[in-house]
Amino acid sequence: MDIFERIQQSEGGPLGQYRKRAHGYFMFPKLEGDIQPYMTFQGKKVLAWTFNNYLGLANHPEVRETDAQAAAKWGLGYPMGARMMSGHTSLHEQLERELAEFEKKEDAYLFNFGYQGMVSTIDALVSRHDIIVYDSDAHACIMDGVRLHMGQRIVYPHNDIEKCRKALERATRLTAQTGGGILLITEGVYGMTGDLGILDQICALKKEYDFRILIDDAHGFGVMGNEGRGASEHYNVMDEVDLYFGAFAKSMAGVGGFIAGPKSIINHLRYNLRSQIYAKSLPMAMVEGLLKRLDMVRTMPELREKLWVITKALQTGLRERGFDVGKAQACVTPVFLQGGVEEATSILVDMRDNYQVFCSVVVYPVVPKGVIMFRLIPTAMHSMEQVDYTLEVFGKIQEKLQKGLYKADAIPDKATDI
Repeated sequence: MDIFERIQQSEGGPLGQYRKRAHGYFMFPKLEGDIQPYMTFQGKKVLAWTFNNYLGLANHPEVRETDAQAAAKWGLGYPMGARMMSGHTSLHEQLERELAEFEKKEDAYLFNFGYQGMVSTIDALVSRHDIIVYDSDAHACIMDGVRLHMGQRIVYPHNDIEKCRKALERATRLTAQTGGGILLITEGVYGMTGDLGILDQICALKKEYDFRILIDDAHGFGVMGNEGRGASEHYNVMDEVDLYFGAFAKSMAGVGGFIAGPKSIINHLRYNLRSQIYAKSLPMAMVEGLLKRLDMVRTMPELREKLWVITKALQTGLRERGFDVGKAQACVTPVFLQGGVEEATSILVDMRDNYQVFCSVVVYPVVPKGVIMFRLIPTAMHSMEQVDYTLEVFGKIQEKLQKGLYKADAIPDKATDI
C-alpha cells in the first residue's frame, strides 16, 4: 500500500484519532497575549496554570529588556552554522563556563534544543558493548535516545530501588561478557507528576556497583535545591552525579539546554554530538539572554521563594480538600480524579468556558484507564488569590463529578478546522 494512502486510511495514531474533535481546543489551543497568569483563550480571559515558566522570567521586565537589546545588537541569524564549523563564539563559551561553575562541574556544553541534546548525548556516550539501565517513567527524549542504543538496555519500575538494584546486578553480569560499562539514566524531577527521582538512593548504589549516572533535570534546574542548582543539590549528591542535563525551556524561559560533567567527557561530547555537529548553533540573542537569566537565578532567590510559597499553598490546599496529588514534591502539581476520556473532556470544557481556568488534562494511556489527571504548574507570577480561586473551582468540579454531571456518550466537539 502507498505510504500516504495507509496514513490517510488510519485513525491518526493515539493522539491524531481525536484531531477532528479536539484540534484548537483540547489539542493545539491558542493562548494569546503576554505570558502572564491571565491570558486570552478563544476570546475569553482565563487563569493559566499550564506554562513551565517557573520563575516568571518569560515576561520579566529585565529579561525582556535584555532580549530586546540582544536581538537589536545581533539579530537572530548570528552566528550562522553549527558550533564546530562557524557557529562558535566567546559568549557561547562564557555561558558554558558559568553553567559548569553553577553546577560545580568541570565543564559544560550547550544544546540548541534540549530534546535532541539528550537523545544525542545518550547516543554519543555508549557503545554496543555498554548496558543502559533506566527508569520506566523516563521522558520521551530519554526513551528515544535509548532506542538508538545498539546494545542491551534494562528498564526498572519507576523509583523502585530494589528493582533498580536487580537491574544493576544483571547489567554487571552482562558487562562481564561484553566488556562494556553501565550507564544509569534517571530524572531529577518527573515533569508529568512532580515527583522526584530517588537520586540519593541510586547514588548510594555506587558503593556496590560500578556504573555512571546521567540525570535529566529539566524540571529541577533553577528550581530545586537551596541555590536552584537542581535535584542533585536538593539531595546533596552533586558530586555523585556524573553527568547533569539541564534545559532552558523551564525555569529559564528560553530555548536549548546543556550537559555538565568531567572535562574529558564533555570534550568527547563536543566532537560527537550529532544533534549539535549537524545543526545550527544557538542564536547570539538567546545566548546573551540566557546569561541574564542565569544571573537572575543566582542573584534573585526571592523568585524561587515566591514560587515555593505558591506551590505549597496549591498542593496543601488540594490535599486538605481531599484531592489526590500523588507524590508531588516539585512544582508540577497533578490532580487525579476518577473518570474516562468523555468525562475528562467535559470537565475541561466546564473549567475553561465557565470557570475560566486553563490547565492541561491527561488520560489513558498516559495514566491508567478510569483515571483523569489534571496538570497544574504554579509559577512565581501567580498570586495567593489565584490559588484560592482555583481551589474553589476544583471543589465545584469534584462535586459535579461525584453527582455524575459530567457523564457523556462522546467527546464534546470543540475542534476548529485545519
